[in-house]
Amino acid sequence: MDIIPAIDLIDGKCVRLSQGKYDSKKVYADDPLEMAKAFEDHGIKRLHLVDLDGAKAQHIVNHKVLERLALKTSLQIDFGGGLKSDDDLRIAFECGAAMITGGSIAVKSPETFVSWLKRYGADRIILGADVKEEKVAVTGWTEETQLELKPFLAEYIQKGVQKVICTDIGRDGMLQGPAFELYRSILDLHPDLYLVASGGVSSMNDLERLKEAGLPAAIVGKAYYEGKVGLKDLATFCIHD
Repeated sequence: MDIIPAIDLIDGKCVRLSQGKYDSKKVYADDPLEMAKAFEDHGIKRLHLVDLDGAKAQHIVNHKVLERLALKTSLQIDFGGGLKSDDDLRIAFECGAAMITGGSIAVKSPETFVSWLKRYGADRIILGADVKEEKVAVTGWTEETQLELKPFLAEYIQKGVQKVICTDIGRDGMLQGPAFELYRSILDLHPDLYLVASGGVSSMNDLERLKEAGLPAAIVGKAYYEGKVGLKDLATFCIHD
């Protein structure tokens, strides 16, 4: 199972939110590069980089941070947050993103998202499916929709999506464990999907359980920043995997 640490950006700093609420912001590092290098030094290959300013502004904002991390580390970065236009996508890829994650755009402008899939390929375009009580949420989780998660996923998988980051908003940043049953039910329907668990990881045991459930990858955020899991533990997990 791939371990993917997350760095969330506000004002160029490494922060974490609880349940996507901006007023819950806690700054963990002024320089995201130091954090990224620590991940790299422990053998981690991937990074999930989220532009929270971009999610709020509805266009890419922290692309200079992305560029700096891509130039100064060998991490394979997937970048998301506020990517709404072809120009946003061009900037993200030119600044070094290996992949991008599109969430709100897939709901509000599906034709744009599908055009990105066709142009860049399913290896580089990840569907971000943020969910609250099995309904899709958008715009940095500030807006709920009436879209049911599973039909939404099925439709996009038919259109060529191969990678999905599914975040349970109610669990994100709460350190109360991932949505194991939700992920199992998705994989039962789509066993070949590269499904990334996101939200709620609180311990190494959670990661072991996700691996046992067949998850191809998991994002680790607050559990690392709050000292619930250590880089050495993550490194060992990656080696044994």
